[in-house]
Amino acid sequence: MHFINKDDDYPMLLDRAFSKLPALSEEKSDFKIPEVDSLIQGNKTIIRNFHQIKDTARREGNDIAKYLSKELAAPVSVDDQKLTISTKVNGSVLNTKVKKYFEIYVVCKECHKPDTRIESTEHGYETLVCEACGARYTIKR
Repeated sequence: MHFINKDDDYPMLLDRAFSKLPALSEEKSDFKIPEVDSLIQGNKTIIRNFHQIKDTARREGNDIAKYLSKELAAPVSVDDQKLTISTKVNGSVLNTKVKKYFEIYVVCKECHKPDTRIESTEHGYETLVCEACGARYTIKR
């Protein structure tokens, strides 16, 4: 244990304290929520880059489709690369809904990184677990 001498001054004590702290990561995340590439055909809206959205979210396509169906109050269908919504939906509305999905189910509320996964608990709850900082949040679907 080190005791303060009369010769020690405040800047030296600060330098010593900072030298004992762990190094902070300087990395900046290049994470961006993909813009929705949508197309209206008749009474349907097609999200052409749905595959990219689900890959960025690291979630199953059916989870995102279920969320969008509930938020837009319209049936949806998922096929190979795209999502079809059975109503006309403006692109800005779709972008808002996708962004909201990422805020609730993907991005950590503590460290703001997208490195998360969803776990089910034995009591029937679902938890968002951050792989970057270890934070856990109960989520409602």
